[in-house]
Parts: sequence; structure tokens; C-alpha cells
Amino acid sequence: MKHLTNREEEIMGFFWEKGPMFVKELVELFSIPRPHYNTVSTIVRGLEEKRFLDHEQFGNTYRYFAIISREDFSKSSIKNLVSKYFNASYSSVVSMFVEEQKISTEEIQELIRQAESNKKQNK
Repeated sequence: MKHLTNREEEIMGFFWEKGPMFVKELVELFSIPRPHYNTVSTIVRGLEEKRFLDHEQFGNTYRYFAIISREDFSKSSIKNLVSKYFNASYSSVVSMFVEEQKISTEEIQELIRQAESNKKQNK
């Protein structure tokens, strides 16, 4: 899955929250000062080229909709992050969180219980 800029990710967030919409509706979701219609339209077309959005035609305008779920995007982003910064080692990620005291031993034990439960269910 391709990388998104901050603005592209913001726009995808609107689609994930609100569902299908026209560019004009999308522009209205931004806080003031809003980006120009043409700027948003260009970004939306770029998201369509990257296969994050698709559209349906209504007369001479398009209504866009997400074709990638937020969950799928999140999973892909995490995988890319772990691969890029942690040598594809999820245990290195957990280790970093432990070292930084961002996760407690109780939380780790709960994760182990969840993993064991999932393993039993998948047998």
C-alpha cells in the first residue's frame, strides 16, 4: 500500500468518518481558512490514482468514496513502520515500549493471554 501525505490522510479520515461525498462537501469539512476547491480536487484525484478512492458519476460531477478501510490502512501502516524502523521485529517494538515505560508488565501479560487464547481458537 502506498504512503499518504498528512493532507491525504486527513482527507481519507473525512471519507472514513462521513462516507461518500462530492469535493464541494469535502471542502466544507475543513476549518477556516479552507483549502481551495481545486487543491482538494487535485488531492482527491491523486488518492484515486493511488487506489484509496473511487468515484461514481452524477451528471458532470463525481461523488468519491473510500475503497480502502481505515482498519486495512492502519494495519498496512503499522507493518510498514515495523519493517522500516524495527527491522520487521514486532518484539523490538514491544521492547521499546517497555524501555520507554509506555506499556506495563500487566498489559504485556494480558497480550500474552490474548495471544494464547487466539492460538487455541485457531486450532
